[in-house]
Amino acid sequence: MNVLIINGHYPFPSSKGGLNAAFAKRAADLVSAAGYELRCVSVTDDWNLEAEIENHLWADFAIYQFPLNSMSVPWRLKQYLDEVFTAGMDGRLAKGDGRSRRDPTLQYGSGGKLGHLRYMLSVTANAPSAAFNDPSQHLFSGKSIDDLLAPVHINFAFFGMCPRPTFAAYDVSKNPQIDTDFSRFDAHLKAELMKLDQETSEK
Repeated sequence: MNVLIINGHYPFPSSKGGLNAAFAKRAADLVSAAGYELRCVSVTDDWNLEAEIENHLWADFAIYQFPLNSMSVPWRLKQYLDEVFTAGMDGRLAKGDGRSRRDPTLQYGSGGKLGHLRYMLSVTANAPSAAFNDPSQHLFSGKSIDDLLAPVHINFAFFGMCPRPTFAAYDVSKNPQIDTDFSRFDAHLKAELMKLDQETSEK
């Protein structure tokens, strides 16, 4: 299995990126130890569009590691996704928006070429876990972290990608439980890798 890990953190004065780098490294170590092929990308580096399109065509499983910034992905990760996926709209990552004048039954967003690619979001958040999935919480009003990140999931669905369960480390600034989060992350990722192996063997 080919695994692509993208560290989407972009440093700024109050957030140097050490925690997201640590999660990305743990993922890389687990993937390497399991014997999978691995490629790693950091959005702090310049990227080559052709190489990043090829990375997404090559990968069977992609992990996007990032902090929740302004209730979404960091701006530099957004730039990476915009540039790479827009360039791939030439038919490599998607065949237009999926519609056809010759066949009006084809739906918008059905032209994705990445049906082979499973992905996992791994998110660090200042918000506590109690802020989510609870209708009594006034800010998110019962929404999950995946509800909050729906635009990311919908964009990936546009390209045919298939989601795996999201991992989130909550309350990382005011009440960090880093060792516990690392243990949860390891268990989460190992379980997903095992499931992916099983699914591949059943094909």
